[in-house]
Amino acid sequence: MNRRAFLRGTAAAGAVGTVGLAGCLEQLGFEEESAFANPPLVENRPDAVYLPSSRDAMGMYGMATDGDYAAMLSYTFPHRFWTVEATDEEKELIEITADDSLHLMVTVWDRETHTVLPVDARIELRQDGELVDIGSSSLWPMISQRMGFHYGDNIQLPGEGQYTARIQVGPVTLERTGAFAQRLGSLGSLEIDFEYVRSDIHDLSFETIPDSQQGNREALSLMKMEHGGGDGEHTPMGQATPLEELPGESLDAQRSGDATFAALVSDADRLADGGSYLAVSPRTPYNRIILPFTSLSATVERDGETIYDGPLTEALDHEIGHHYGVTVDEITSGDRVTVTVDSSPQVSRHDGYETAFFDFDDVTYTV
Repeated sequence: MNRRAFLRGTAAAGAVGTVGLAGCLEQLGFEEESAFANPPLVENRPDAVYLPSSRDAMGMYGMATDGDYAAMLSYTFPHRFWTVEATDEEKELIEITADDSLHLMVTVWDRETHTVLPVDARIELRQDGELVDIGSSSLWPMISQRMGFHYGDNIQLPGEGQYTARIQVGPVTLERTGAFAQRLGSLGSLEIDFEYVRSDIHDLSFETIPDSQQGNREALSLMKMEHGGGDGEHTPMGQATPLEELPGESLDAQRSGDATFAALVSDADRLADGGSYLAVSPRTPYNRIILPFTSLSATVERDGETIYDGPLTEALDHEIGHHYGVTVDEITSGDRVTVTVDSSPQVSRHDGYETAFFDFDDVTYTV
């Protein structure tokens, strides 16, 4: 029996809750392979963030640091996901294959600010010093309701045993201000040794979501995982700065494409250079996960005259966090700001995010 059938069976039996896969499956006579089939896809999904059919656990292989960079390597069951590209098709479903061993994930952050970084992340696996063919060294930038913003893919391994993951990250190409200025401009190289044991994947738990809640417009809670750095800190998940902590003059947050668009105007010298700095911070609802690799533009109008009309630049600032911004000569009370999404976030999505963040209306603020 595959995992889909197992999920249906437990739901029908009223056994909703956390289930230890290895023990339960073996006691029922199910084969180990049943853990690696997709759970059901929610029917009648909204064009918005929604509760998926199940909640899966994750495990951690380890953490490493190199200069300003830190990275955690984690794993879960092989998962379906949707890749996103700026094409007419927009998204493509990636299904689990029979040879997939696990879904491998890398979270990268800045050690000083504990901020998750949207950077290029590449990985190679070695066993006994020999390169393991995993198909591609590039990992997909992804958002999931449990793991936030990370990099990941379904990986095929030749068998159980000891492996070394060599992870190359950076440089950060976003505009960087404040605590990020003059940093993160070089490559980072990190190594994490781990042991792949198939039963570790098999032993992960999952929880089926009650039928009455599946598809509801809400989100699963984020994982809390200590990253093993010895300081008791949890791995950051790529959350945007809370609205109430944004600096400068905050504008009323708007909603479009089911994303929340926070915005502010600041005259801080590091940002504005004598003018006014407009910052827009799109994030997922509920868990406020950042939405990187989006193209945004803005128009600023005053008394019918256009003060600015052009792109916003993706940026990192230690107070604002991840955002898109531009310096304008001056933004004053009464100005009208219109933000347009020129291309949707170019990040892959797991269940619950794949129908959201595509169709955006312009959002408008009055300063």
